[in-house]
Amino acid sequence: MIDNATFGNKKVAYHTLGCKLNFSETSTIGKMLAERGAQPVQPGDVPDICVVNTCTVTELANKKCRQEIRKLSKRYPDAVIVVTGCYAQLKSEEVAAIEGVDIVVGNDQKEKIAEFLDSWFAKHEQVVEVTPLKDMRRFIPSCSRGDRTRYFLKVQDGCDYYCSYCTIPRARGRSRSGSIASLVEQARQVAAEGGKEIVITGVNIGDFGKGTDETFFDLVRALDEVEGIERYRISSIEPDLLTDEIIEFVASSKRFMPHFHIPLQSGSDAMLKLMRRHYDTALFADKVRKIKAMIPDAFIGVDLITGMRGETPEIFEESYNFIAGLDITRLHVFTYSERPDTLALNIPYVVDQHTKHVRTRRMMALSEKKLTEFTRRYFGQVRPVLFEHAVDDRGMMKGFTDNYLRVEIPADLSLANRCVDVRIVGLADEEEVVRGELA
Repeated sequence: MIDNATFGNKKVAYHTLGCKLNFSETSTIGKMLAERGAQPVQPGDVPDICVVNTCTVTELANKKCRQEIRKLSKRYPDAVIVVTGCYAQLKSEEVAAIEGVDIVVGNDQKEKIAEFLDSWFAKHEQVVEVTPLKDMRRFIPSCSRGDRTRYFLKVQDGCDYYCSYCTIPRARGRSRSGSIASLVEQARQVAAEGGKEIVITGVNIGDFGKGTDETFFDLVRALDEVEGIERYRISSIEPDLLTDEIIEFVASSKRFMPHFHIPLQSGSDAMLKLMRRHYDTALFADKVRKIKAMIPDAFIGVDLITGMRGETPEIFEESYNFIAGLDITRLHVFTYSERPDTLALNIPYVVDQHTKHVRTRRMMALSEKKLTEFTRRYFGQVRPVLFEHAVDDRGMMKGFTDNYLRVEIPADLSLANRCVDVRIVGLADEEEVVRGELA
């Protein structure tokens, strides 16, 4: 093993693709390497090590990962290239064969990246370490600092749902969680560092506590008691796991924001069955009605897949009409991508690429319409905004309202990491941003 002084001479570049959970885990990797003396690269630096945390949710995601790895290898030929994440977990041999890749690390081995770097520097031999799926049982904690006002707290990992289109259970393993006590302690540490907002992340966070006597609702109530944290946001939560008691608690909480992200994937019951989802459209619509009745100002984001096998023209129109009638705020639309070894490949009806993209564009247009309608509802209103530190090249700083409208005002760094009242005055030049003025 090399000593810390030698390791401390290394500059590290971090590149993350995919979900908020990946960003959280990249931050944890950065902390571990920093403890060994490594330094994150600064503008103009040439990295000694490049860590790429990958995604495999679609074939396009795989392609982007390969492109990123090759770009880094070509740009920094002398750097040690470390590839981890879901693509590395599922396709370790494929990743290892990419020119320039020195270390391939599966999801369950991320905490040992410093050790694998030690091995590489000592021997200059490629390292490939991927835990078999059946052995992925440990929960590895992670809490990342995003923009210095927002932290991402990993509370759960893995998924037991095995939807017909998805490879994530094979990349992340079975559902497992941290303990409420350990997560509350991490939240207290965030508060001690001056963090104001925590986003609760995981693969299937509503499944928190499976196999124990703790539940996600118990976790939410415990986190709400942590002094110093002003805001929590619940990241993507399955509709069948978003209980009425959670919605009611958020409605009465001062710390949990009026903001939900709920994957729907299709607005057709026939399609939901082909997807092997755990709910129907009636349940989903009931959750949206419940949220809007209890929290009228809530922002509701919804995940959607277009063009999956089995999505006939009739099914797509049924889905479109159902979604058009929902009081939601924005869609996150994913064009279906065939994944190896998934049950969806057994569905005979195939949607061609052109039709997929036409359907994606229609759904995205519907999303833009809904978001605009939601945003305009708040023109002239005053909402609390937590401002970030960054200032753009136009001299503007940004932050989010409680209900997740992104607001910009002329920069005043005394407002950074503070929650202040702002009047929403109109749309900004930047897409999905509104202009504000101090109230």
